[in-house]
Amino acid sequence: MSLSLDHPIGERFFGLRLDTLIRLRWLAISGQTMAIVVVQWLLGFSLPIGACLAVVALSAWLNLALRLRNPGARRLSDVEAAWLLAYDILQLAALLFLTGGLANPFALLFLAPVLISATALSPRTTILLGFLAAVCAALVGFWQMPLPWGNGGTLGHPPELPTLYLLGIWLALAIAIAFIGVHAWRVAEETRELSEALAATELVLAREQHLSALDGLAAAAAHELGTPLATITVVAKELARGLPADNPMSDDIRLVSEQAERCRAILRTLTTLDASEAPFDRMPISHLLEDVVAPHRNFGIAIAVTMPTGAPDEPIIARNPGLLYGLGNIVENAVDFARDRVNIVASWSDEEVTISVTDDGPGFPVELLDSIGAPYVTSRGRSRWKRGADPEADEGQQGLGLGVFIAKTLLERTGAALSFVNRPAPAHGASVGVRWSRRVIDISGDREPQDGRRAYP
Repeated sequence: MSLSLDHPIGERFFGLRLDTLIRLRWLAISGQTMAIVVVQWLLGFSLPIGACLAVVALSAWLNLALRLRNPGARRLSDVEAAWLLAYDILQLAALLFLTGGLANPFALLFLAPVLISATALSPRTTILLGFLAAVCAALVGFWQMPLPWGNGGTLGHPPELPTLYLLGIWLALAIAIAFIGVHAWRVAEETRELSEALAATELVLAREQHLSALDGLAAAAAHELGTPLATITVVAKELARGLPADNPMSDDIRLVSEQAERCRAILRTLTTLDASEAPFDRMPISHLLEDVVAPHRNFGIAIAVTMPTGAPDEPIIARNPGLLYGLGNIVENAVDFARDRVNIVASWSDEEVTISVTDDGPGFPVELLDSIGAPYVTSRGRSRWKRGADPEADEGQQGLGLGVFIAKTLLERTGAALSFVNRPAPAHGASVGVRWSRRVIDISGDREPQDGRRAYP
């Protein structure tokens, strides 16, 4: 599930289904045909029956063409729906021209397309359709074929409605179009806002539930894996002690011991991610980044951390395990997939603080870009530029797809917004941006200005 927040709430319109407009037009065609038949043959009034039925048949032909050429489940764009509703307005104007103009009580049906637009389309489209309906109503008010008041003059001379009365009908119709259109749009907007808020709440709750479940799994993993990791460490030390110093296996055993200790440190970190229990040390963003980068420097990948030139004073950030783990996971993934180098660029202004992590690896798979950060989405096992990588061995390194999800959730808890993109050609690699509002992340009081540019490899 995803929710786009590229536009403010209330300004996202999801379009009408083509099937909905087709069904509504069939209903209008049925009603128009029935009205023509009843007036012509049951009431005995004389209508230009051929022209009226031709206008109705044109709508039927359009409906059949739309049904045959498009799937009914297709959602129309704002412009496509506007054109179809504009046609309905023009078709109704043609019928009213043939049957008395504004003196015909069915002139009120000009409201229908505007009401549909107000509930499902953008305000701009609704305003344009309302203007078209008002203009068409004015035209058929001035120019129309006379309304047949009787058959062969059996009711005498047809009454002539005063121009002022017809003007009043047009004015009432125009006001109704404006008032009902605004009212319907306001009600529909409130419904959209409520549905979007509920969708966003469900998304956040689902992510929090995933993270809560993972908290328990992390604690259980730390408990269950603690003993075997301790045993591995003890055995590795015993083996190292029993081997001669020049034995070629000494380095391998030392590496096993170091990696086992690293696993134990990671498990300890996972069990202490609750920020309420973590020490909130104050540290500049440059020190925090060095704290994050330090564990990943000895893997054959160059890591460069760069500070800006001429920026305002350096932010002071609260050091907490959730923030460190989230940034550390992003850096670790960059190192894992990089070919030679990872660049970390920090920038800040009076309004925001940004950290960008870029690598020169293969980049994110295009088909996963929209899903990155969701649970159980992973690109592990895909091609990576790792020295001496074995493709067959790489197939067995499929991840669970939870690392980025956890990191993203923990960083968003600190007020961050994350973006995942690929570097534009001809460059290659992935880029992850983390952005905070400065008033959210910066806990400094009196700040001291910082000049110059620093880069430390």
